[in-house]
Amino acid sequence: MGSNTAFELKGINHLALVCSDMARTVDFYTNVLGMPLIKTLEIPGGAQHFFFDCGNGDSLAFFWFPDAPMAAPGIASARDMPGGGSIVSAHGSMNHVAFDVPVDRFDDYVQKLKDKGVKVSAVLNHDDSVGTVAKEMHDGVFVRSVYFRDPDGVLLEFACWTRVFGPEDVGHAPANAKGERLQLVG
Repeated sequence: MGSNTAFELKGINHLALVCSDMARTVDFYTNVLGMPLIKTLEIPGGAQHFFFDCGNGDSLAFFWFPDAPMAAPGIASARDMPGGGSIVSAHGSMNHVAFDVPVDRFDDYVQKLKDKGVKVSAVLNHDDSVGTVAKEMHDGVFVRSVYFRDPDGVLLEFACWTRVFGPEDVGHAPANAKGERLQLVG
């Protein structure tokens, strides 16, 4: 794995999303996903900003704004779950949040979500095949994923790495806005 020589980044401090109902959001993230609520703020103008501990010293935060616009699936977020339709979202949008879970608990966690009444996607075994997903586990699968939504439709993922990455895992040139592949800088 590479290392950052420009800044000492220690991970994600917090990712801030927007919800339509803070009480419902607190219920889902604390009672369904088990994330402790660690900080709450009242913001001038009637808004709120709440923080949840999502593990490893990282936080997931939500704003509630009294007059926020309605959600815009397919623009500001993915319209469908991966494997079930279009996952395209607009530039600058947040497509989904992936929570890292232990590989040996992954299947148990999928079942636990189902037992809590959460609608989940099929389990996706991501690999380097043309379709990027394998039906069965094999040595080339690098991450297993299951997707689900919070009460506001935010696309969430439980993901577990199944192998360590090496230099051979970075081999695709990035595309520019025109779709032209540019040479990797590195």
